Amino acid sequence: MANKPDDLEAVRSIVATLEPFDAVEKERIIRWAREKLSMPDQIATTPELHATAPSTAKHTVGHHHEPRASQDIKAFIDEKNPKTQMQFAATVAYYYAFEAAESNKKETINGDDLKEACRLAKRTRLTNPGQTLVNTAYHGLLNKLDGGYYSINAVGENLVAMTLPSDSATTKPKKKVRRK
Repeated sequence: MANKPDDLEAVRSIVATLEPFDAVEKERIIRWAREKLSMPDQIATTPELHATAPSTAKHTVGHHHEPRASQDIKAFIDEKNPKTQMQFAATVAYYYAFEAAESNKKETINGDDLKEACRLAKRTRLTNPGQTLVNTAYHGLLNKLDGGYYSINAVGENLVAMTLPSDSATTKPKKKVRRK
């Protein structure tokens, strides 16, 4: 008969692994692990955890930085500077999930949201926003939901929060090659 795994040893291991990270990073890592393990968000559904988890945890989960005043979608997209339509779709989903003002927050987006984001950010309109969302989900940056709606997942969140440039200094223009 195999020995039952020691849950306290697992807790010690997790705590030791997360020790060097700040609180915001710890929240994000735990949320990503829960998503990877297909576990529901217990903070929102378990009453016992409400007593120990502060309500501000909802606002810090998923952010790679301290919470800041919300900015408009144009400023956020300009800051992140997505290069492809899929990066743009992930950036829009991230914005609505984490950066938008409370009255504009959305857990899901659809093709109309992408069209509106293009208009507000003064970007070229997408030819087929619905297909852009399908492609973005296929490449693992969004989760596909019913009715043409999509939500940001941990991979897309990581792309926007950690990978996309936060300033224009990270993108260098290509030099033109002169031919003789």
